[in-house]
Amino acid sequence: MTDQVPAPRPPSLFTWEFAADPYPAYAWLREHSPVHRTALPSGVEAWLVTRYADARQALADSRLSKNPVHHSEGAHAKGKVGIPGERSADLMTHLLNIDPPDHTRLRRLVSKAFTPRRVAEFAPRVQELTDRLIDGFAARGEADLIHEFAFPLPIYAICDLLGVPPEDQDDFRDWAGMMIRHERGPRGGVARSVKRMRAYLAELIHRKRAALGDDLISGLIRASDHGEHLTENEAAAMAFILLFAGFETTVNLIGNGTYALLRHPVQRHRLQDALRRGDGDLLATGVEELLRYDGPVELATWRFATEPLTIGGQAIGAGDPVLVVLAAADRDPQRFAGPDTLDLARSDNPHLGFGHGIHYCLGAPLARLEAQTALSTLFTRIPDLQLAANPDELRWRGGLIMRGLRTLPVRFTREEP
Repeated sequence: MTDQVPAPRPPSLFTWEFAADPYPAYAWLREHSPVHRTALPSGVEAWLVTRYADARQALADSRLSKNPVHHSEGAHAKGKVGIPGERSADLMTHLLNIDPPDHTRLRRLVSKAFTPRRVAEFAPRVQELTDRLIDGFAARGEADLIHEFAFPLPIYAICDLLGVPPEDQDDFRDWAGMMIRHERGPRGGVARSVKRMRAYLAELIHRKRAALGDDLISGLIRASDHGEHLTENEAAAMAFILLFAGFETTVNLIGNGTYALLRHPVQRHRLQDALRRGDGDLLATGVEELLRYDGPVELATWRFATEPLTIGGQAIGAGDPVLVVLAAADRDPQRFAGPDTLDLARSDNPHLGFGHGIHYCLGAPLARLEAQTALSTLFTRIPDLQLAANPDELRWRGGLIMRGLRTLPVRFTREEP
């Protein structure tokens, strides 16, 4: 009788320890259980897809629907697979929750308003906001770069782009803060914030219909395709998801990116040297590498199998939820050489940080602009920036989709007035 080697035990997922560094667990899953069924903190069971090739296939597979109506569990569970409060606030009709042909129509209409030209023209305003925020703490010699920089920059930027009046933007900052800090907020606070934001957007769209401007909401109202227009509810849902997806992703991109550079001084000094020479190439490739190395979106948003299918040799049942783990795929050694090494000059870098396929992030150009502006300005104006806490003391926000720090305390030589 021969001794049987016990099957390797899967690592613990979704603990606080896992949140601090999920990459060893994802490496285990890639090797031993690349398409892994697990119970999520919400109680919903889902498949985690962790290898790059499988992830890329799944992100583009039309049999994986974005619409929660295909979820095999009862209606009580469907509220656990979206943005909290979006269902009760009537905000479900947005690009993250629909499939073709509705997705094709809405994305085409939104793309008419959210153009690369509009983003490029917005660059001076992003620089102005960046400088103003750094001015707010540069003379102190210390700061929390999440709450004082990475968080307010994208929220004010997307508010400006959408056309939210300056006098209302602090309300948006409060609502957005509740949405990304919900584990420490009052019970039901996220849903209330979503409802308030939805009500405000509906009223703002109503006002702008009477006096269109040059902002993104006016562009959404103006956009048409073969005589089709966005309905008022579609416009409100699209404005909401552009705001929600457009700010939290960038908060984490700036925060995680700054943290990674502070933890990798050789790479950080390479970037600073390039910026001093006026060479922007390393900044551009560097932001892509930061997206790959420790990106802002850990898992792609929900997908549901509309029919039985196979991913990575694993049978998936109709109605099963599927979550593509971008953070695991982007460190797959089968696709990236030295995947656990941060290399700002990495050239072969088809990361999945902004997704893939028809749901590729519409706001990617804006996120890149904000991250490049924020990181280049921060490390140029404050060249001796350093962590003011032990890395083990830092805490990552709880949550399933996004990956980001709660705080990022730093110290530096005070900037003289």
